[in-house]
Amino acid sequence: MQETQQTPNVPSHSFSSSEAIKFGFDFFKKNISTFIKLGAALIVINIVMGIIGGFFGHNNPAAVVWSIVSAIVSLIIQIGIIKIVLDLYDGKPLNLVNLYSMFYLAPRFLGASILYGLVILVGFVLLIIPGIYLAIRLQFYSFLIVDKNAGVVDSLKKSWALTQGTALNLFLFTLLIVILNIVGAIVLFVGLIVTIPTTTMAAVYVYRKLLSQTPGI
Repeated sequence: MQETQQTPNVPSHSFSSSEAIKFGFDFFKKNISTFIKLGAALIVINIVMGIIGGFFGHNNPAAVVWSIVSAIVSLIIQIGIIKIVLDLYDGKPLNLVNLYSMFYLAPRFLGASILYGLVILVGFVLLIIPGIYLAIRLQFYSFLIVDKNAGVVDSLKKSWALTQGTALNLFLFTLLIVILNIVGAIVLFVGLIVTIPTTTMAAVYVYRKLLSQTPGI
């Protein structure tokens, strides 16, 4: 008897941009006080950082050292924000300690960000479109580092697996996010109070949706 060849199972990744945005907006409405607290904390941190930076002046060794420290703090806070929005999505309460509690991920996060940037740069050198494609496919590396404790290279590999077959949909979703935040900025920047949390939670929704469709991550 002739053996029948079986086609390997390729994960079918899909999501709805409209559902993601609707989720993000509904989540914002239900948790508006939480986002106000988070926004206020970030504003206070920026003010304090600005005041401290003002003491060091410009064009001197102390100012250079402070700029490095400031960049590290910003990186840690960026990681913390990812941790917080993932926790909020999972129904956990806001914990502002997480803005700095994930500091140990900073070297890994920085390494992956540099590698991500280099890969995209090479893609843009190859006539732009490959750069956009790579940026779309690898974009969830930061979530995977925080959420799944992925390594530098592993985070990019897992993001590549996560976004299999959905690059165009992700591109259109990203374009929609950009448009919404531009509109928010046009409305005297007040609109950003709504659009930034909405689009951020929409992105988390898409990430978790794709994650649920990708076994082994």
